Amino acid sequence: MAVFFLVTVLLAWLAVFPAARDGVLAGVGRWRARMAAAAGRWQDGAGTRAGNSSRALRGGSARLGQLLHRRRWLLVATVAALALPPLLILQFGRQVLWDDFGGGAGFSADSHVVELLRGERLAPPPELPPAVFIAAEAAQMRGAAVVAPQEISSADRKWARIAPDFQQRVLAIYRVMREVHGYEMVLVEGYRSPERQASLAAKGGAVTRAGAGQSCHQYGLAVDSALYRDGRLQWDMEDPWTRRGYFLYGELAVEAGLEWGGNWRSIKDYVHLELKSDCRQARRAAGR
Repeated sequence: MAVFFLVTVLLAWLAVFPAARDGVLAGVGRWRARMAAAAGRWQDGAGTRAGNSSRALRGGSARLGQLLHRRRWLLVATVAALALPPLLILQFGRQVLWDDFGGGAGFSADSHVVELLRGERLAPPPELPPAVFIAAEAAQMRGAAVVAPQEISSADRKWARIAPDFQQRVLAIYRVMREVHGYEMVLVEGYRSPERQASLAAKGGAVTRAGAGQSCHQYGLAVDSALYRDGRLQWDMEDPWTRRGYFLYGELAVEAGLEWGGNWRSIKDYVHLELKSDCRQARRAAGR
Protein backbone atom coordinates (compact mmCIF):
# COMPACT_ATOMS: atom_id res chain seq x y z
CA MET A 1 0.00 0.00 0.00
CA ALA A 2 2.82 2.39 0.86
CA VAL A 3 4.66 1.61 -2.40
CA PHE A 4 1.47 2.11 -4.42
CA PHE A 5 0.87 5.43 -2.67
CA LEU A 6 4.40 6.65 -3.39
CA VAL A 7 4.19 5.60 -7.04
CA THR A 8 0.86 7.39 -7.41
CA VAL A 9 2.25 10.57 -5.85
CA LEU A 10 5.27 10.42 -8.19
CA LEU A 11 3.07 10.00 -11.26
CA ALA A 12 0.86 12.88 -10.18
CA TRP A 13 3.91 15.07 -9.65
CA LEU A 14 5.14 14.28 -13.15
CA ALA A 15 1.71 15.00 -14.60
CA VAL A 16 1.20 18.34 -12.88
CA PHE A 17 4.72 19.73 -13.38
CA PRO A 18 5.73 19.51 -17.07
CA ALA A 19 9.26 20.80 -16.45
CA ALA A 20 9.90 18.06 -13.92
CA ARG A 21 8.42 15.47 -16.27
CA ASP A 22 10.61 16.61 -19.17
CA GLY A 23 13.67 16.58 -16.97
CA VAL A 24 13.00 13.05 -15.78
CA LEU A 25 12.34 11.81 -19.29
CA ALA A 26 15.51 13.46 -20.56
CA GLY A 27 17.50 11.88 -17.75
CA VAL A 28 16.06 8.46 -18.56
CA GLY A 29 16.95 8.97 -22.20
CA ARG A 30 20.53 9.90 -21.39
CA TRP A 31 20.91 6.91 -19.11
CA ARG A 32 19.58 4.56 -21.76
CA ALA A 33 21.90 6.06 -24.35
CA ARG A 34 24.95 5.57 -22.14
CA MET A 35 23.95 1.98 -21.43
CA ALA A 36 23.49 1.37 -25.14
CA ALA A 37 26.91 2.80 -25.97
CA ALA A 38 28.59 0.67 -23.32
CA ALA A 39 26.89 -2.45 -24.59
CA GLY A 40 27.97 -1.62 -28.14
CA ARG A 41 31.63 -1.87 -27.17
CA TRP A 42 31.18 -5.50 -26.20
CA GLN A 43 28.92 -6.87 -28.90
CA ASP A 44 28.65 -6.07 -32.57
CA GLY A 45 25.37 -4.65 -33.65
CA ALA A 46 24.20 -4.09 -30.07
CA GLY A 47 24.57 -0.34 -30.49
CA THR A 48 21.99 -0.24 -33.21
CA ARG A 49 19.53 -2.35 -31.26
CA ALA A 50 20.15 -0.34 -28.11
CA GLY A 51 19.63 2.90 -30.02
CA ASN A 52 16.35 1.59 -31.34
CA SER A 53 15.33 0.59 -27.82
CA SER A 54 16.32 4.00 -26.54
CA ARG A 55 14.27 5.76 -29.19
CA ALA A 56 11.34 3.44 -28.51
CA LEU A 57 11.61 4.14 -24.80
CA ARG A 58 11.72 7.88 -25.35
CA GLY A 59 8.73 7.67 -27.65
CA GLY A 60 6.80 5.58 -25.16
CA SER A 61 7.79 7.88 -22.32
CA ALA A 62 6.63 10.90 -24.28
CA ARG A 63 3.29 9.28 -24.99
CA LEU A 64 2.96 8.34 -21.32
CA GLY A 65 3.77 11.91 -20.34
CA GLN A 66 1.11 13.25 -22.68
CA LEU A 67 -1.43 10.83 -21.26
CA LEU A 68 -0.57 11.82 -17.69
CA HIS A 69 -0.81 15.49 -18.61
CA ARG A 70 -4.28 15.02 -20.09
CA ARG A 71 -5.44 13.09 -17.01
CA ARG A 72 -3.61 15.22 -14.46
CA TRP A 73 -6.73 16.37 -12.55
CA LEU A 74 -7.95 12.79 -12.29
CA LEU A 75 -4.57 11.83 -10.86
CA VAL A 76 -4.64 14.73 -8.42
CA ALA A 77 -8.09 13.67 -7.22
CA THR A 78 -6.89 10.08 -6.87
CA VAL A 79 -3.86 11.13 -4.84
CA ALA A 80 -6.04 13.29 -2.60
CA ALA A 81 -8.46 10.41 -2.05
CA LEU A 82 -5.59 8.08 -1.18
CA ALA A 83 -3.78 10.58 1.02
CA LEU A 84 -6.77 11.81 3.02
CA PRO A 85 -7.43 8.63 5.09
CA PRO A 86 -3.80 8.27 6.28
CA LEU A 87 -3.65 11.97 7.12
CA LEU A 88 -6.87 11.73 9.12
CA ILE A 89 -5.52 8.71 10.95
CA LEU A 90 -2.30 10.55 11.76
CA GLN A 91 -4.25 13.57 12.96
CA PHE A 92 -6.90 11.87 15.05
CA GLY A 93 -5.37 8.48 15.76
CA ARG A 94 -3.74 9.79 18.90
CA GLN A 95 -7.17 10.12 20.50
CA VAL A 96 -7.93 6.79 22.20
CA LEU A 97 -11.08 5.91 24.09
CA TRP A 98 -10.67 4.48 27.57
CA ASP A 99 -14.08 3.35 28.78
CA ASP A 100 -12.80 2.58 32.28
CA PHE A 101 -12.22 6.29 32.89
CA GLY A 102 -15.24 8.52 32.56
CA GLY A 103 -17.42 6.59 30.15
CA GLY A 104 -15.34 7.01 27.01
CA ALA A 105 -13.81 10.46 27.36
CA GLY A 106 -10.90 11.12 24.97
CA PHE A 107 -7.29 10.75 26.02
CA SER A 108 -4.10 11.59 24.18
CA ALA A 109 -2.44 8.21 23.59
CA ASP A 110 1.12 9.46 24.17
CA SER A 111 0.30 11.26 27.41
CA HIS A 112 2.18 10.70 30.68
CA VAL A 113 -1.20 10.84 32.39
CA VAL A 114 -2.53 7.93 30.32
CA GLU A 115 0.56 5.87 31.06
CA LEU A 116 -0.15 6.23 34.76
CA LEU A 117 -3.83 5.39 34.33
CA ARG A 118 -2.91 2.25 32.43
CA GLY A 119 -0.74 0.96 35.22
CA GLU A 120 -0.77 1.15 39.01
CA ARG A 121 -3.61 2.46 41.12
CA LEU A 122 -2.42 5.74 42.55
CA ALA A 123 -2.70 6.49 46.25
CA PRO A 124 -3.64 9.95 47.56
CA PRO A 125 -0.81 11.93 49.18
CA PRO A 126 -0.85 12.73 52.91
CA GLU A 127 -2.96 15.75 53.78
CA LEU A 128 -1.13 18.92 54.70
CA PRO A 129 -1.55 20.36 58.19
CA PRO A 130 -4.63 22.60 58.58
CA ALA A 131 -2.32 25.49 59.44
CA VAL A 132 -1.20 25.66 55.80
CA PHE A 133 -4.75 26.38 54.65
CA ILE A 134 -5.54 28.70 57.54
CA ALA A 135 -2.44 30.76 56.75
CA ALA A 136 -3.28 30.77 53.03
CA GLU A 137 -6.80 32.03 53.70
CA ALA A 138 -5.54 34.71 56.06
CA ALA A 139 -2.98 35.92 53.52
CA GLN A 140 -5.25 35.87 50.50
CA MET A 141 -4.51 38.76 48.19
CA ARG A 142 -7.44 40.51 46.57
CA GLY A 143 -7.08 41.12 42.87
CA ALA A 144 -7.79 39.77 39.42
CA ALA A 145 -4.46 37.97 39.24
CA VAL A 146 -5.11 35.88 42.36
CA VAL A 147 -6.92 32.57 41.85
CA ALA A 148 -7.47 31.47 45.46
CA PRO A 149 -10.89 29.93 46.15
CA GLN A 150 -13.01 31.17 49.04
CA GLU A 151 -13.07 29.83 52.62
CA ILE A 152 -10.48 27.13 52.02
CA SER A 153 -9.74 26.52 55.70
CA SER A 154 -13.14 24.85 56.13
CA ALA A 155 -13.13 22.99 52.79
CA ASP A 156 -13.42 19.20 52.54
CA ARG A 157 -10.16 17.56 51.42
CA LYS A 158 -11.05 13.89 51.85
CA TRP A 159 -9.97 11.96 48.77
CA ALA A 160 -12.39 9.15 49.62
CA ARG A 161 -15.31 11.47 48.82
CA ILE A 162 -14.08 12.04 45.26
CA ALA A 163 -15.43 9.70 42.56
CA PRO A 164 -12.86 6.88 42.06
CA ASP A 165 -12.12 7.24 38.34
CA PHE A 166 -12.00 11.04 38.59
CA GLN A 167 -9.77 10.71 41.65
CA GLN A 168 -7.28 8.62 39.67
CA ARG A 169 -7.12 11.16 36.88
CA VAL A 170 -6.40 13.98 39.31
CA LEU A 171 -3.73 11.94 41.11
CA ALA A 172 -2.11 11.12 37.77
CA ILE A 173 -2.00 14.83 36.94
CA TYR A 174 -0.44 15.56 40.33
CA ARG A 175 2.28 12.98 39.76
CA VAL A 176 3.14 14.21 36.27
CA MET A 177 3.24 17.78 37.56
CA ARG A 178 5.72 16.70 40.24
CA GLU A 179 7.89 14.16 38.41
CA VAL A 180 7.96 15.72 34.93
CA HIS A 181 7.51 19.45 35.53
CA GLY A 182 8.75 19.89 39.11
CA TYR A 183 5.51 21.32 40.54
CA GLU A 184 3.93 20.07 43.75
CA MET A 185 0.12 20.08 43.73
CA VAL A 186 -2.19 20.13 46.75
CA LEU A 187 -5.89 19.34 47.01
CA VAL A 188 -7.66 22.44 48.32
CA GLU A 189 -11.24 21.25 48.03
CA GLY A 190 -12.96 18.13 46.75
CA TYR A 191 -16.49 17.30 47.83
CA ARG A 192 -18.67 20.29 48.70
CA SER A 193 -21.97 20.03 50.51
CA PRO A 194 -25.10 21.71 49.11
CA GLU A 195 -25.15 24.00 52.15
CA ARG A 196 -21.59 25.18 51.56
CA GLN A 197 -22.36 25.65 47.87
CA ALA A 198 -25.37 27.81 48.72
CA SER A 199 -23.24 29.86 51.11
CA LEU A 200 -20.60 30.48 48.43
CA ALA A 201 -23.24 31.29 45.80
CA ALA A 202 -24.68 33.93 48.13
CA LYS A 203 -21.37 35.82 47.86
CA GLY A 204 -22.11 36.60 44.22
CA GLY A 205 -21.18 35.57 40.71
CA ALA A 206 -17.54 36.49 41.17
CA VAL A 207 -17.23 33.52 43.57
CA THR A 208 -19.50 30.96 41.88
CA ARG A 209 -22.55 30.95 39.64
CA ALA A 210 -23.66 27.47 40.68
CA GLY A 211 -26.28 27.10 43.37
CA ALA A 212 -26.84 24.14 45.68
CA GLY A 213 -26.89 20.89 43.73
CA GLN A 214 -25.61 22.54 40.56
CA SER A 215 -21.87 22.29 41.17
CA CYS A 216 -19.86 19.20 40.24
CA HIS A 217 -18.29 19.42 43.70
CA GLN A 218 -21.56 18.11 45.17
CA TYR A 219 -21.11 14.83 43.29
CA GLY A 220 -17.42 14.27 43.96
CA LEU A 221 -16.66 15.15 40.35
CA ALA A 222 -14.75 18.42 40.80
CA VAL A 223 -11.65 19.51 42.67
CA ASP A 224 -9.82 22.74 43.36
CA SER A 225 -6.04 22.37 43.55
CA ALA A 226 -3.14 24.67 44.33
CA LEU A 227 0.54 24.83 43.58
CA TYR A 228 2.64 24.34 46.71
CA ARG A 229 6.13 25.77 47.25
CA ASP A 230 8.20 26.75 50.27
CA GLY A 231 5.44 25.70 52.67
CA ARG A 232 2.82 27.97 51.08
CA LEU A 233 0.03 27.67 48.55
CA GLN A 234 0.79 29.68 45.42
CA TRP A 235 -2.03 31.70 43.84
CA ASP A 236 -0.59 34.78 42.16
CA MET A 237 -0.99 34.48 38.37
CA GLU A 238 1.30 37.49 37.86
CA ASP A 239 4.20 35.35 39.07
CA PRO A 240 5.72 33.58 36.00
CA TRP A 241 6.43 30.34 37.87
CA THR A 242 2.88 30.17 39.21
CA ARG A 243 1.26 31.09 35.92
CA ARG A 244 3.24 28.46 34.02
CA GLY A 245 2.32 25.85 36.63
CA TYR A 246 -1.41 26.41 36.39
CA PHE A 247 -1.34 26.33 32.60
CA LEU A 248 0.58 23.04 32.69
CA TYR A 249 -2.03 21.76 35.14
CA GLY A 250 -4.74 22.74 32.66
CA GLU A 251 -2.98 21.09 29.72
CA LEU A 252 -2.65 17.82 31.62
CA ALA A 253 -6.29 18.03 32.65
CA VAL A 254 -7.37 18.28 29.02
CA GLU A 255 -5.14 15.30 28.16
CA ALA A 256 -6.91 13.34 30.90
CA GLY A 257 -10.35 14.14 29.49
CA LEU A 258 -11.21 16.69 32.18
CA GLU A 259 -12.53 20.23 31.95
CA TRP A 260 -10.25 22.95 33.28
CA GLY A 261 -11.75 26.11 34.71
CA GLY A 262 -8.99 28.16 33.12
CA ASN A 263 -10.63 27.53 29.74
CA TRP A 264 -13.94 29.05 30.81
CA ARG A 265 -14.93 32.28 29.09
CA SER A 266 -16.65 34.05 31.96
CA ILE A 267 -15.02 33.18 35.29
CA LYS A 268 -11.43 32.00 34.91
CA ASP A 269 -11.09 29.34 37.61
CA TYR A 270 -7.51 28.15 37.15
CA VAL A 271 -7.56 25.85 40.18
CA HIS A 272 -10.70 23.96 39.13
CA LEU A 273 -11.04 20.59 37.38
CA GLU A 274 -14.19 18.59 36.74
CA LEU A 275 -15.37 15.50 34.91
CA LYS A 276 -18.13 17.24 33.02
CA SER A 277 -19.78 14.28 31.29
CA ASP A 278 -20.27 12.31 34.52
CA CYS A 279 -21.28 15.47 36.38
CA ARG A 280 -23.99 16.17 33.81
CA GLN A 281 -25.37 12.67 34.30
CA ALA A 282 -25.23 13.02 38.09
CA ARG A 283 -27.12 16.32 38.02
CA ARG A 284 -29.71 14.85 35.70
CA ALA A 285 -30.19 11.87 38.01
CA ALA A 286 -30.61 14.27 40.95
CA GLY A 287 -33.16 16.34 39.05
CA ARG A 288 -30.83 19.34 38.71
